Amino acid sequence: MKCVVFTGGGTGGHIFPGLAVAEALSSSLECKIVWVGSSKGVDRKIVESSELHSASPSVLEFKGIPAGKLRRYFSFQNFIDVFKVAAGFIKSFFILLRLKPIFVFSKGGFVSVPPCAAAKVLKIPVITHECDFSPGLATRINSKFANHILVSYQETADLFPLSIRSKVICTGNPVRLSFYSGSPEKGRAFLNIQQDLPVLFVLGGSLGARQLNDLISDSIEYLVKHFVVVHQIGEANMEQGQKIKEALLNASPKFAENYKPYPFIKKEMADVLSLSSIVVSRAGANTVWESAAAGKPMILVPLEKGSSRGDQIENADFFKKKGAAEVLLGEDVRPDVFISLLREFGFEENGSGNDRLKSMAKASAALAGEKPVLVIADFLKSFIDFLRAKL
Repeated sequence: MKCVVFTGGGTGGHIFPGLAVAEALSSSLECKIVWVGSSKGVDRKIVESSELHSASPSVLEFKGIPAGKLRRYFSFQNFIDVFKVAAGFIKSFFILLRLKPIFVFSKGGFVSVPPCAAAKVLKIPVITHECDFSPGLATRINSKFANHILVSYQETADLFPLSIRSKVICTGNPVRLSFYSGSPEKGRAFLNIQQDLPVLFVLGGSLGARQLNDLISDSIEYLVKHFVVVHQIGEANMEQGQKIKEALLNASPKFAENYKPYPFIKKEMADVLSLSSIVVSRAGANTVWESAAAGKPMILVPLEKGSSRGDQIENADFFKKKGAAEVLLGEDVRPDVFISLLREFGFEENGSGNDRLKSMAKASAALAGEKPVLVIADFLKSFIDFLRAKL
C-alpha cells in the first residue's frame, strides 16, 4: 500500500485542515497516511480522535517527534529548543527512511520543520500548505525544501521570494466537506432551540477568547432579547458562562433560555453553523474558512499584533474587503459599537436580516465555493501520477 506522510501541529489550526485533506485523499486513493507531530501537546490527541482514525486506525497512524519552538525573539529557551529540533530531525529522518513515503505534506507549525528538512535530505518530495494570509515562520522555512507551496489566498504568493514564486499555487483553505452540507434541523435539535429567533453563534475557539467572551457578557441583555446566543466559550471559561446565565436568570429570566454556553462544539459544529444567522468570532484561518464554507456572514474580532504575529488581522481584512465580514478592532471592541453594528443588519425588523446581511452571506459562500479540500486532494493525486510517470 502507498504511504504518504502528513506533518504539522502545535495547535488544532495546523492539524484540522490537514485531517480534512487526509480524509478526502484516503476516500479516493488506497493509501496509508502517517501523521508526524509533536510527541507532547495536543497533536496525538487530535489526530487519534479524528473520524478517519476512529473509522480506520490502520489508514491513519500517528508518530511523535521532539519539537522545539521557532521564536522570532530572544529567549534562553531557544538554546534548549535547538537540541529538540535536532532530535526531531534525527527521528524524522529514520521514520521517513523506514516508511519511504511518496511525499511529505506539511500543514505548518514548528513541528513540521524537522520532517520537511529530513525529506529534503532523503530526496522525498515536499508539499506545504499555508492557511493564513501571510506565511508563518515554519512555512517560510519549509518553502525552501518544498516542491510546491499551496496557499489559501492569491495575494500570498507575492509574500514569498521571487525565486520560489513559481512553486506557489492558490488552492484556498481546506475544511471538511461536512461544513458545506450542515443540517439546520440537526443543529436546532442539538441545541434544543424552541424559540423562533435568529441564532448568533459566538466562536472563541476550543480554549475560548477572553476579549470576545467579555464583549458578549457586556452585551448579553440586548443580545438575548433579539437572538438565541450560542456561545462556544472554552472549557476554562465555563464558569464565566454560568455566571452570565445566572445574571440573566436574576435580571431577565424571560430571556435567560436564549443564552446557551458550551465549552467546545466538535461533531455538531457543521450543523450549528448551518443554523446560524451570523457568526461572531476571532479570525483564525480555520474559523473564517469554515464559516465561509457554510455561507455565513461574520463579525470578526481578530487577535491584535501584541498577542499574535498579526495573521488574524490580515485574515479579517481580506474577508472584509471581499464583503463577507465586518471587523471590530482596538477601541471598537466594546458593547455599544458591537450592538450598533448588529442593528445595521436589520434583525430587529426582520429575523432573517436585511439585504446587506444576505449580500455578506453570498460573498462568504463564494470564497469557499470551489471546495479547497477537494482541490488539494486532486492536486496530490495528480502529483502522485506525475511521480509515477517519471519512474
